[in-house]
Formats: sequence, structure tokens, C-alpha cells
Amino acid sequence: MVQRASITFKDHFRETHLFQQRLLITAIITIILLAVLIARLVFLQVLSHDHFTTLSEKNRLDILPIAPIRGLIYDRNGVLLAQNLPSFTLQIVPEHSKDLKKTIEELKKLVVISDDEIKQFYKVLKEKRRFEGIPLRFRLNDVERAKIAVNQDRLPGVKIEAQLARDYPLGSLASHAIGYVGRINERELQNLNAPRYSATEYIGKVGVERSYEDILHGEVGTVLVERNSQGRVMRSETELDPEPGKDLYLTLDIKVQEVAEKSFGDDNGALVAIDPRNGEVIALVSIPTFDPHIFVHRVDTKTYKALSTSSDHPLLNRALQGQYPPGSTLKPFIGLAGLEANLISSDESLKCPGYYMLKNDDRKYRDWKKEGHGETNLTKALVESCDVYFYDLSLALKIDRMESYLARFGVGQPTGIDIRGEAPGLLPSKQWKQKTHRLPWFPGETLITGIGQGFTLTTPLQLANITAILGNGGQRYKPRIIHAIGEPGVEEITLQKPRHVGVVQKDNPENWNIIIKAMKQVVHGLRGTARGINRNLEYKVAGKTGTAQVFGIKEDEEYDEEKIAKKLRDHALFISFAPADEPRIAVAVIVENGGSGGAVAAPIARKVMDAYLLKDN
Repeated sequence: MVQRASITFKDHFRETHLFQQRLLITAIITIILLAVLIARLVFLQVLSHDHFTTLSEKNRLDILPIAPIRGLIYDRNGVLLAQNLPSFTLQIVPEHSKDLKKTIEELKKLVVISDDEIKQFYKVLKEKRRFEGIPLRFRLNDVERAKIAVNQDRLPGVKIEAQLARDYPLGSLASHAIGYVGRINERELQNLNAPRYSATEYIGKVGVERSYEDILHGEVGTVLVERNSQGRVMRSETELDPEPGKDLYLTLDIKVQEVAEKSFGDDNGALVAIDPRNGEVIALVSIPTFDPHIFVHRVDTKTYKALSTSSDHPLLNRALQGQYPPGSTLKPFIGLAGLEANLISSDESLKCPGYYMLKNDDRKYRDWKKEGHGETNLTKALVESCDVYFYDLSLALKIDRMESYLARFGVGQPTGIDIRGEAPGLLPSKQWKQKTHRLPWFPGETLITGIGQGFTLTTPLQLANITAILGNGGQRYKPRIIHAIGEPGVEEITLQKPRHVGVVQKDNPENWNIIIKAMKQVVHGLRGTARGINRNLEYKVAGKTGTAQVFGIKEDEEYDEEKIAKKLRDHALFISFAPADEPRIAVAVIVENGGSGGAVAAPIARKVMDAYLLKDN
């Protein structure tokens, strides 16, 4: 049987109707989309015209900050200590370099580039646009610049940019006082005035550079720039010139400073010289010093680690932050306290057998002179530095009266000098020990406090300051390191006024004369502990030597300097003021592990006083 094939006929009417429906829907959607587009265009071009025109202008025009020129720093005589010089930076523009790695390798053949610098380069690369120059090496010298210039044709994308950078003409001289500048870190950035530092990469880190940052920095300027669609600067026009920072004139006499630093030789230590009449710091020395230039751009990890971990601690400002037992340099003040309290007179004496003992105590508190000083009055005790005399006097004074009197001079207190970082030292008392150690005060601690040992700590700055107060008859001035402030381009300078902060009360002026006469004999007397520096002296000096123990010695042991490692030897100290009757300079010296104050510290002070008082000769 044959099957018939089924035949399907098209419904043209239905298909036409369906097509028309779809066409209508498409037309409606198209009209709606066109309406939305037209509405959006009206919104953008008509209703929001002003707003988007402004945004467009901002993309095209931008106001950029201009960094101000940092103020200069001079010493009291106008010697330049910190300036701004052109510094040449090696940069690479990434979009012009086909192979960054290869370019850097070629550059390493011409100039020294550390791994730290390469690492920092790639870090900055992530934050910059490819058409911007990225620094690779700072402070190129003339030879390095010449090498790069000769090979410029095979170093695509490499360029050398010049900018002003901080420079210290005298290198490490007075580096702790002047300080240095360095790149702003994230922590500092959070505390800065953002608009004022918007164009600044460097900030003062320590010393005068940090303490007077606001004055040295200056005020930011602005420039109007026009960019293309890629963000490149096409045209610029200065709107507001930056205002340079003000210049600073320090109280330091850099020639005296240089003499002081050289006088330490290979020893570490500190020296502070102050004008007793107004508190001006003539020299502020901390040895060893450091080269401030290494911090100006980026100090490499190896160099910084070497400085920060060195056993000599070159970054520590010993003059302000070093805290040392004052040793026998405290004896003139203890003697003055005894005179003012009417506990002693200049004629009274006691016998010094070479040791001192408390009642009902078997311990012997030794004198530095094993055989003792014999019959000793106050003058002899100061001239020969008899410990036994001051053991007895301190016991009579008691710790509370000692603490109260020494506090009048500022022992254990910050001096208030106008640079940051000063340590306060320590002046112990019963209350302090109870609060700090939760222990009672013992009579033996009173004895050793009377000779500047035990808990007592002073900074070299503090020692110089209390010496200046003694030499100036009790007049107290805050030490200061800024002599004057100058406007850039103006010859006149604004002198800073002395900061008088009070007077140490005198119960009897003659008592002060007794102490000062004894201090003169320390230097000029036949048995004075500093008599070694009086040869050919053209002026009179009042001084006091001292030694400060680095470690304790048992009662039955003897101190033999030759058998002790240098780092464990006593510190050598010397305080002085001159001319003794009308002092113009007060000096405090500490030589770490130097041993004898008279043999080691006093000659340094003599050189400094000569340099200052005899400079006209």
C-alpha cells in the first residue's frame, strides 16, 4: 500500500501579523532608548553644563605646589653651617625604556647602585605614571654625570635631574647640634600641615634642623599647569612664588667647636661651653660625630645598621642625652649647701684616714687616696677632692636638704634648652626611691650621693649650666643655641633675648666666695687636682675635677686602671669657668672611660677656654 506525503501550507496572514507586532515592539524600545539618550544629553549638555565644564577644566588645568627654599644656618660669626646646593639625581622614564632591567644593569657598569636603591626604585615605580621620571640614584658627582652623558645614546629613558639639596659644608663638625634633614616618613606625614608640605620631600630630623623646622621650611608656592588627555603637562604658569625659609644664626662659635672636637682625640665623650652672662651655648660637642649627608636622601640599610648598632653610639647626642654620675664635680655645690646651712665653716677641719665609717656599721667608705688627706678643711677638701670630708658633710646635711639645695641649681631637671631631646638627669630623694624602688633610703646612700655617685645622674649640658650659675653668682638663664633670626635677602637680623629664669638665693655671699676661691686653687694651687693645666695661663680659672665609677668595687678590692678593660674605667670629668672673677665661659667636660679628670678632661677644657678667651690673640 502506498503512503501519501503530508502537505503543510503557510499562513501568510499570521506571519505578517507576527512580524508587525515584533516591529512595533522594536520601534517602541528604540523610541524609549532614544528618549533616554536625548534626556541624558539634555541633562549633561544643558542642565549640568556648568558643573561638567568645571570638572573638565580641572582635568585640563591643575594647581601644583612649589617647594620653598630652606633657610640657611650660620654660626655666631656668620660661618655657613648648612646650605642648599644643586644635587643631581639619576632618573629613568619607564615608557622610554624598552627593558628596565637591562637599563639598570647597564647603569651599574657606570655608577655604583646598591640593592636598596634598586628595591626602592621598583617600589616607587608602582606609584608613578610611566611617563614620569623615577629616581634611581641621588647625589651624582661630576665623574658619574660625565660617564652617563658619554653613554647616553645606549641608555634610553635615562636622564639626570638637578634639584636643591641640603648640604653641610663642614661635614661632621657640630653634627649633633645642627642635625640633619631626611625624607618625610609616613608617621611624620600624619602630623604635618599637609598643604604646607605638599611639595616638600624632606624635613628636619634632629638638632636645630628639627627644632626650628617651622622657621627654616618657608611657605609653599603654587603653579598653574595645563595637561593633555594623558595627563602630561603641556604648559605652566606660576601663580604664587614660594617664600624661602628664614636663616638661623647659632650661638655656637664653630672655631671653638672644632678645637673641642679635635681635643678628644680617639676618646668618646661630650663637652658643653656656655656664656654665664646670658646662657648662650658656645660649643656643644658629642663624640663620636657622624656625617649628616648620609641622611639627606636615603641612607642605605647597611650604613644605618652600622651606625645604630655601633658600640660607640655615634647617633646619641651625649651632650643632651648622655646621663652620667657627676662624681666630684658636685662637691662645690655640696660644700656651698653646708656653708649656707651653717653646718660647717671654712676653718673647721676633720681628720681623713683614707676611709669613713658610719656608727654601728663595719663597712668602710673609702677615699680615692688610700693613705688619706690628714687634717682637712673645706678648701683643702675641694682642692684635693677629699671624699671623706664630703661623706661627713653629706651625712650632716641629710638627703632631703641636699636634694632641696641642688634642685635650686637645676640638678636633675631639664635646662630648657631650645633644641629637642634633652634628658633630665636624676636627683634622688627618699620619696623618689620609695616610689621607684619601693625601698627605704639608707644612710650609706646619703654618703655616696654627697660625692656625686649612687643614683645621681646629670647630663653634660646640665653640668655646664649649674657651673655657669655658680660662676654668675646665682643668676639662672635657660641655655639657648639660637643667637639671631634673619630674613632671606635682608642684611638685618633679629637678635634673640636671653631667657632669665630666676636667681639662686644667697644666705651669705661670702660663702660663695669661699667656694670659688677653693675652685681657683684646684687649678692654680700647688696641690690642686687640675694644676697640670695652669702652665702659661693668661687668665684665672675656677674648676673642679671628678671621676665617675662605671662599676662598683668591693670594699677589700683596689682599683687598678691598667688591669681593667677601657670600657670599664672611670669616666673623667671637669667643670670650670673663666675668667674666675668675671666669667665669660663655663665648661663641662666628660671623657668616657678616661680615668683622671685632672689629667684627661681638664686639658680639653683648657684648650676650649683658650680658643674662646684668647681668640683675639
